This record gives sequence, C-alpha cells and structure tokens, in this order.
Amino acid sequence: MNQGVKEFHLVAEPVVREMAPGFKAHLWGYNGQSPGPTIEVVEGDRVRIFVTNKLPEHTSIHWHGQRLPCGMDGVGGLTQAAIQPGKTFVYEFMARRPGTFMYHPHADEMTQMAMGMMGMWVTHPKARHTLIDEVDRDFCFLLNSYDIDPGSYTPKIMTMLDFNIWSWNSRVFPGIDSFNVRTHDKVRIRVGNLTMTNHPIHIHGHEFMVTGTDGGPTPGSARWHEVTTDVAVGQMRQLELVADEEGDWAFHCHKSHHTMNAMGHNVPTLIGVDHRDVAKKIAKLIPDYMVMGERGMADMAEMEMPLPDNTAPMMTGQGPFGSLEMGGMFSVLKVRKDQKPGDYKDPGWFKHPQGTVAYEWTGTLAEPVRDPSAGAHTLPSRTVPDRTIEVQVRKPKPKANSGHSGH
Repeated sequence: MNQGVKEFHLVAEPVVREMAPGFKAHLWGYNGQSPGPTIEVVEGDRVRIFVTNKLPEHTSIHWHGQRLPCGMDGVGGLTQAAIQPGKTFVYEFMARRPGTFMYHPHADEMTQMAMGMMGMWVTHPKARHTLIDEVDRDFCFLLNSYDIDPGSYTPKIMTMLDFNIWSWNSRVFPGIDSFNVRTHDKVRIRVGNLTMTNHPIHIHGHEFMVTGTDGGPTPGSARWHEVTTDVAVGQMRQLELVADEEGDWAFHCHKSHHTMNAMGHNVPTLIGVDHRDVAKKIAKLIPDYMVMGERGMADMAEMEMPLPDNTAPMMTGQGPFGSLEMGGMFSVLKVRKDQKPGDYKDPGWFKHPQGTVAYEWTGTLAEPVRDPSAGAHTLPSRTVPDRTIEVQVRKPKPKANSGHSGH
C-alpha cells in the first residue's frame, strides 16, 4: 500500500518453467514464472502496476476484461507507446467490478503469448454480492499451449494449429497439482483460455454451474447444472460446485488429444496390422526399434523406449491401479471427509469402501444381443454400378514452352 493505492511490480523477462518432472521449457513470463503471479484486489481498490521490460524486444500489458481509462488498456501503438527493453511503464486505474480476469501482452502477441506471457487477475467483491457466493476453496489456472520439439527447450512461435503441449499454468500432467478439497466444501474454479482453440473442461462425479465470466457474475436465471463447459479462446469461466462425493475424480479437457504430451500428428494408424516379422528384421539393423500403435495408443504408456533429453512421455502418470495413460490438461479433484479446513495438501490416493470398485467377472455370461444390420440407406441410389470402378489419374503432357516441362 502506498498512500491508499495498491502497488504491484511485474517484470517481463525470460524464465525457465518445469512443465513436468524432467521436462523444462525456456519461456518468457513475469517475475520469474509463467504464468505470471495472480494479482488479487478488492472491488473499488485504486491499483498501480509498474511493468519493467527485461525482454529482448518491446512489450505492453493488456488488462483483459477490465473497465479502465482507454490509455491504460495496454495496446501497443494504439493506446500507448510500447515498453522498450530496459524501460518501466506505470499503469494506474480503479478495479471497478468484481470478477475473474487475465493480463497478457498486446505487442508482438504471436511471439510473446506463444512463449508463455500471461497471468490472472481476481477482483473480489467489496461487500456481500447477491450473485457471488462465499466459497471454501478458490482455484485458478490458465490454459496455454506450446509447440516444443522433443529434446528441445524453446517453443516454436510460428505454430498456428499443431501444438503438441497442452498445459494448465504451463504445467502438464503428471506435473499438475491435484485439486484437494474437504467433503461438502463450496469450490470455485476460475479458468482462462489463451490458447489457439477451445477447451471443453469436464469434471467427473459432480455437477457444477458457470457462475461468472470475464463479463461479470452470471445472472441466476442464466445458470444451469453442467459437467462440461466449453471455454473458447480469450474467455474466462468461473465454475462452482459442492464437493459432496468422496473420491479421486478426473478433471480434464475433453478433447482427447489435449490429454497427451509431446504428441506427433503424422503418425500412421497401424491398429490391426501384425508386423512382428518385419519388426524382427528391422531390429537386426536397428536394435532399439519398437513397434508402435498396432494395438492402440495405450502401447505408448507401456513402452520403456529411450526418449530425447528434456521430454515428457506422451502418456504417463501412475495411479493406484496402474498407468493413467494421460498427459497434458489433466488433473484429479480429490474430495475427502478428513481434509482439514483450509488445508490444500495432497491427501494421497482414495481408500475405496469395500464393494465399491469395479472388478473382474469370472462367472458365466449370457450371449449379448448384437445389431445384425450393417446400416441402411436413408435415400437409396437410383443406379448402382455393377462393377467396381477404379479412378485413374494420368498426368497431361506439358505443352511446348509452357514453362512446366520439368514438373
């Protein structure tokens, strides 16, 4: 506090982030971390933020979702001059409304956000609010994505779609903490999306309501119970639930390729292909050769193949019953009766009451009913060819002097 003003200091600088055990990334962030520190204030606070630039290029900070003077909005070239390397700028405004917000650069965004520059901002209500409940647990995380080649440290900044690292707070499973709560706790989870795609966030074992966005608290008449909500690019979502089911509940993005690490996109499908004989012949030339994916992608979690340095396995993490076969945007909501109030420590794996775990059946089974049809045509064809037609493509001969004779 400085004469009634809450002051903060953010330093934009290169950082090293451990994304999972054994896997570190060279990112850009704030105050030695990516995402930067979460700024928490109270509605009506006068806020002053000093921003020092220690990057090799200019930057700025946009206060995503805030109501503020236009000149404090942080868009380089439009509302302010960019912050040059070595310079410090000051932003000052009032936190006018409660809610969940973000901050991120609005200068060379493609590079700086792809390198991990982002952070969260929470403005708490000044007094009791009819649309903002008091909660026992309050979590927040940002969705971010990276393209980091296996064995390298620095993200590729020109990627638009084919990201291979999907993270929460620049961490990937099994490097993401579990969400540890006490039975019957009122839980709030704040999620912000600064990736290049949407994320359907899904919680097992409980229903929740979306109680707020970066536009403010959601009116009561607009709320309904969900188990999955889509968080689009540039959006914030505030989820609330009552943790009334004990156990270890999966919590993840429901895009299945977002729960994997260091994923390649050009891998052929080999399910059902028996290439054991071929593999033996190849292994004589390449001793470390391993067959991949002939039974499905779960093979990846079982393999102990050598990996490049500084790489997270595609699917990893051990649970109480074996491999979880997960990575990326995945964690566990741990609900316990004996978790102490205010205690966020990991309680370990859930001890299931007797008779409440799925088990192997060894008795006799009746034959299951199967659909005998192979499918039907809604609109049958008028004519059906009586033989298989093979499409053949022939390359036309180039015309003389066309300039394409070498193609």
